[in-house]
Amino acid sequence: MTLLITSLVLLMVLGYLAQTTGLCLVRGVKETIAGRPLFLLAILFSGSFSWLAMLVAKWYEVESSLIATSVHWSVIVGGVLFGCGAAFNQGCGVSTISKLARGQLVMIATIGGWFIGWLLLTLFIRDATSTNSLLHIYWDDYWHHGMLIAFSFLMLVVCWRLNTEDKKMWLSMLTIGLMASLVFLYQVKWAPSSLLKDLSSAMLFYIPFPENERYLLLASLLVGMVLAAVKTKAFKVNKGHGLGYIKHLIAGVLMGVGAALAGGGNDSQLLLALPALSPAGLSAVLSMLFGIYVVQRVSHLLKKAVND
Repeated sequence: MTLLITSLVLLMVLGYLAQTTGLCLVRGVKETIAGRPLFLLAILFSGSFSWLAMLVAKWYEVESSLIATSVHWSVIVGGVLFGCGAAFNQGCGVSTISKLARGQLVMIATIGGWFIGWLLLTLFIRDATSTNSLLHIYWDDYWHHGMLIAFSFLMLVVCWRLNTEDKKMWLSMLTIGLMASLVFLYQVKWAPSSLLKDLSSAMLFYIPFPENERYLLLASLLVGMVLAAVKTKAFKVNKGHGLGYIKHLIAGVLMGVGAALAGGGNDSQLLLALPALSPAGLSAVLSMLFGIYVVQRVSHLLKKAVND
């Protein structure tokens, strides 16, 4: 019970920080294109301190949730599809939830589309949605920890040289990564994308539905996001319009199919796969960034052509 309460508190704080920092890969790519790559770098290296969670796992003899896997074509294709969907949605997995917490109701369509995407792929290509088919890679613990500690030291050096505002953002991202790693020790499938995946699998293949505590963990994340939105006066109910719901539904389907092929959404890739130094995780994240970049550039060129 103590571990559950601790995890709920950590996720509430995580949700609060994710809302206040505007954690989003789409925003990160957009700022990088504009010549401000710091925000994207902070997101990509947010899991640098996960080695602390690994030490906790060893101390309490808990199995680590960090698993490295080999690259597969499905991971790359899935990453690109997810990135394209996220760009159309103007938000990735975590930011979709945070926008919903701010009152943007069209994000319900995105979540629905994501769920449909999982259903479609698990129905027709069940094997492609399983990371069990990927080759596991086992790093030497000392080498793995050493690499993450080196990244942590580098992050602190970078943070020390930043101005006050950027330093606050950078530390918030690192805190998000550390808290997520600690929660993963208790429940490896707490991430929203994992919950949607298991819900779709339960409906199609008559396997047990996710445990009740996973819904509590997601609710705690939402509460933290809503509290941050209210405090910063960003909460405002926006019902949207019909075309908007269709657009976000399609974007959600792309994200769902992409996440299924890639073995998880951007939340799992950033907070689990990258700290595990997983080649599959790295290829998934790079593919997501590529998908986001392509859609943003094409949209920019189309708008420019119309205006000209």
